[in-house]
Amino acid sequence: MDAADIVEVVSDFVSLKKRGTSYKGLCPFHDDTTPSFSVSPVKGVYKCFACGESGNVVNFVMKHEQMTYPEALKWLANKYHIEVKERELSAEEKQAESERESMFIVNEWAAKYFHDILVNDVDGRAIGMQYFRSRGFRDDIINKFQLGFCLNQRDAMSKAALKAGYKEEFLVKTGLSFRSTPKSPEREGSGQNILTDRYRGRVIFPWFGVSGKVTAFGGRLLDARTKGVAQKYVNSPDSDIYHKERELYGLFQAKKTIAKEDCVYMVEGYTDVVSMHQCGIENVVANSGTALSIYQIRLLHRFTSNIILLYDGDEAGQHAALRGTDMLLSEAMNVKVLLLPENEDPDSFARKHTAADFRKYIEDNQTDFIVFKINLLLKGVTDPIKRSEAINSIVKSISVIKDQILRATYIRECANRTGVAEQTLIAQMNRMIHQSRTENSKTDGTNPAQGGTASGLATGTSPSSSADSHRANASTMSSRIEDLLIQTVIRHGEQVIIKDVLNEATGENISLNVAQYISYDLGQDQLQFANPLYNRILAEAVEHSTDADFRAENYFTHHPDLSVSTLATTMSMDEFQLSESMQVKERENTLRDHVMHVLLDFRFEYLENRIKQVLLQLKSPLSMEEQVNIMEEYAKLKPLRDAIAKKLGRP
Repeated sequence: MDAADIVEVVSDFVSLKKRGTSYKGLCPFHDDTTPSFSVSPVKGVYKCFACGESGNVVNFVMKHEQMTYPEALKWLANKYHIEVKERELSAEEKQAESERESMFIVNEWAAKYFHDILVNDVDGRAIGMQYFRSRGFRDDIINKFQLGFCLNQRDAMSKAALKAGYKEEFLVKTGLSFRSTPKSPEREGSGQNILTDRYRGRVIFPWFGVSGKVTAFGGRLLDARTKGVAQKYVNSPDSDIYHKERELYGLFQAKKTIAKEDCVYMVEGYTDVVSMHQCGIENVVANSGTALSIYQIRLLHRFTSNIILLYDGDEAGQHAALRGTDMLLSEAMNVKVLLLPENEDPDSFARKHTAADFRKYIEDNQTDFIVFKINLLLKGVTDPIKRSEAINSIVKSISVIKDQILRATYIRECANRTGVAEQTLIAQMNRMIHQSRTENSKTDGTNPAQGGTASGLATGTSPSSSADSHRANASTMSSRIEDLLIQTVIRHGEQVIIKDVLNEATGENISLNVAQYISYDLGQDQLQFANPLYNRILAEAVEHSTDADFRAENYFTHHPDLSVSTLATTMSMDEFQLSESMQVKERENTLRDHVMHVLLDFRFEYLENRIKQVLLQLKSPLSMEEQVNIMEEYAKLKPLRDAIAKKLGRP
């Protein structure tokens, strides 16, 4: 926990920019379009002020990578090269080990196995390495992407995995192997299904998730065997740890450069990515020939808003550039397109040029996507109907852009290039926007007249009675006061606010910190928080008050209990923060006054609620004795309530 730098860890998954004393970025836990995710290096915590997700560095890894607490600690230990010594697990504990983790472990072993075969096996060097050499790949690039080779024997990898102690179940679930029925049962010795290596005879491209874990593999047939073969590439099937529409090849190796350059290049294939890295351009990823998904776009958007699509200059490359681009535009990505010279792809072009030459070519020839689409769809088109269809397609792309100024700019550009009146294009775009909102409202239950959002539905009032309304308001107020008290405990629990006061019971002078004073004050009247978690936090703060190095905020934000650390993080961070030079330090007397005032508020609301309950009881049928008892309680409560109200300046 001490070694882990939260900014460094979060930066592995999110592009962060310094803002005052904190860092800001797009939240990875929801569809964030404006930077609402804040990371505080001083406090070692993060918080999203849009969706509310918060916690410390371990919580972040747990939530983002779907890990348990021990798994997250191991992940951080591995990142910071800290040895974790573990005892031998019992049979029951081994059985309970996460299935997802088991699949990751098998994949990690397989990646090392394939790479070792490529580098050290005779056939691996003669066949697999020879192929990579023919592509011009250097050893450092081969190692960087952990490229490998799978022997051509039917089950060489499967046998090696089973011999190393890995279960057949996970070889099948990860897709490394599949069960098949032998064509000759007599020769095999059995008619039962046997394990077969999925990637036999292929060079291997491991897929790394954004955290660096091996999620899947791609296997390519060698050039001599690809003629007439429908499946040149075989990829891992979807599994619990891999969904193709949620992954991008090369993102793990590229993410830091993407954030630094604030731009990403999108290509189609594995070798395009590898060759561009070798050329010196590292901010590149591949979608492996499929249309971009919303998940992939949002994954990229964490690191940059600028994307350049690099495709072959032929007709197939031109149409590939159009796939998924409307989704990119709707997710506030700035899209540019670059078509390479004829008979060139990113792989071949990168092998012939230096990084500087490649970048200069990109700078000189990249085209804004809308301009590219106008030029492509209208080139040589004279038929009025086809021309109308093309313009409608262009306007449809513009209509999904959220930035109104950018939309207006593109509409003007479209009008200039097509000769269609700008007002006509605007009217058509508005119809498309309205139609889209109407379609969305049918699925999410919103009213398109209210802008396609659910906010309008929240403006009505519930037909409840006046008494119900008062109870709800009182409950809300009480909750806010409890929040203020426990927030004070979390932020300042160890700070002394009462010094050298005579304890009449013992005759000694005592000092009390915030946590001790709140606990003592509430205990005088046997009062407790309505929220059990708040009572637990207060008790722990009092328990650790005598510890020499106890700092409440640090203790609770880094608490091993996720519910405690999440709450503490939420209460310790403010959405808007002053720079250190402008921050006002909490003085002892100011803090003491604040605590005492909130405690009075707490008592006042408690008495208010209790008096309302007493008055309601009087309205129900009661015996004479019960009425007397209730009236006596009311007679005691009312003066107390009025006395506190006078101190607080309330009516």
